Amino acid sequence: MAVSAAMLFPAGDTMNRDLLQQFRAIVGERGLLSSPEELHTYECDGLTNFRVMPLAVLLPANTEQVQGIVRICHRERIPFVARGSGTGLSGGALPVENGIVISLARMNRILEVELANARVVVEAGVINLEVTSRVQPGEYFYAPDPSSQSVCSIGGNVAENSGGAHCLKYGFTTTHVLGLEVVLPDGSLAHFGGKTLDSPGYDLAGVFVGSEGTLGIATKAILRIVKRPECIRTLLAAFADTNEAGAAVSDVIAAGMLPAAIEMMDNLAIQAAEAAVHANYPDCGALLLVELDGPIAEVEALMQSVATICEKNAAWEIRVAQTDAERSLVWKGRKAAFAAMGRISPNYIVQDGVIPRTALPQVMSEITRLSGETGLRVANVFHAGDGNLHPLVLYDRHVAGQEEAAEALSYRILELCLAAGGSITGEHGVGEDKKRMMSQMFSEPDLTTMQRVRCAFDPLQLSNPTKIFPTPRMCGEKPGEYVPHPLESAGIAERF
Repeated sequence: MAVSAAMLFPAGDTMNRDLLQQFRAIVGERGLLSSPEELHTYECDGLTNFRVMPLAVLLPANTEQVQGIVRICHRERIPFVARGSGTGLSGGALPVENGIVISLARMNRILEVELANARVVVEAGVINLEVTSRVQPGEYFYAPDPSSQSVCSIGGNVAENSGGAHCLKYGFTTTHVLGLEVVLPDGSLAHFGGKTLDSPGYDLAGVFVGSEGTLGIATKAILRIVKRPECIRTLLAAFADTNEAGAAVSDVIAAGMLPAAIEMMDNLAIQAAEAAVHANYPDCGALLLVELDGPIAEVEALMQSVATICEKNAAWEIRVAQTDAERSLVWKGRKAAFAAMGRISPNYIVQDGVIPRTALPQVMSEITRLSGETGLRVANVFHAGDGNLHPLVLYDRHVAGQEEAAEALSYRILELCLAAGGSITGEHGVGEDKKRMMSQMFSEPDLTTMQRVRCAFDPLQLSNPTKIFPTPRMCGEKPGEYVPHPLESAGIAERF
């Protein structure tokens, strides 16, 4: 018979000693963290606005240990949150009340490298950039490249379906995951997909990628790697404002070109990046970074076309990186932009939304208007090629009311994205931060269908509960379609 959370945790903030001992028997003394000093490290992910202290943190070394931990959680009805490097920006790895954190940081082995078949097999704790480092001698690379790729883990990338600057041409994580080993929420082991490019039956790997840890814990991944192109060229173009730069982006895509990446930074973002890494960016209203790759002749011809398009859209400086070192510095500045905001603001919120490329001028103008209306600066860094915005709302939490105002502004920006026909997230995920926005993007039948998928994997809702859905219901709480309460129908009450 399973005991209740109240019986397990009568004090509300400590764990039953017998359970701690059971966990310790699985992971060893060094694999269990339970003191307040140790637990504070895990109270949030990269989004620090939300903080919850877990009851314990476990660091398994292999899949069998993950299974053992999850079986205890299933038996005792203990909620758990899987965690990689903790670099997420939506509160996806935020601990839950009376729950534990399962960190996969020690499961960091690259198990197989098969260049002939263009694939690798890795454990979930492997760092993103380490995959490319391992296959680089064979002239291969792993395409998904989040800004945090030097520290973020493959397991976290799988959970959030992470993208990056080069997702315009190469696609998000889901494009590069062939198969997964998954510990389901009851502790059983499942394998989705495989080493072939396609498998019969439902695409369960596709369902799992981007599920933000709510369907189980990925412990291993079979990844597709890509042959390094013959030639890579990166162009910088300086514009007076984001409208001119946005018009250039639309024209490049309309011309039938598919660059490896098209990134945009506004003046605030440029200031921050320059202060941090001295990337030698021009001081301009908007900076466009366009990268092309492929055969040398093709790249050189297309680069000239891109330069011409930028000139027609009033670019006043155009520069092409001349060496690998110069190109690396250009990208170092772009990838450092989020962290660099600390150079120009004590606090900031990184938001993440998507709009159609053609809506870029009007949305950027509206963000500028809202910034002036609230008195809060907004820096903009984004994947311009696919309309994925990353507005950073700058504030000082020591000024009364500014943090709340910044949060409100960040949600108003997401509402702008939805009004333009876009989405509330492109790659950072929903997590804890944006679950309140899900009901604005999806209808009740849509959310009910998603919840049914979740319940099929996790009927007890132990795996990263409370995330993604605005009003999560227990799987057996109310069978059938959602029926509004009479007070809702009468317009007296509202469901959040």
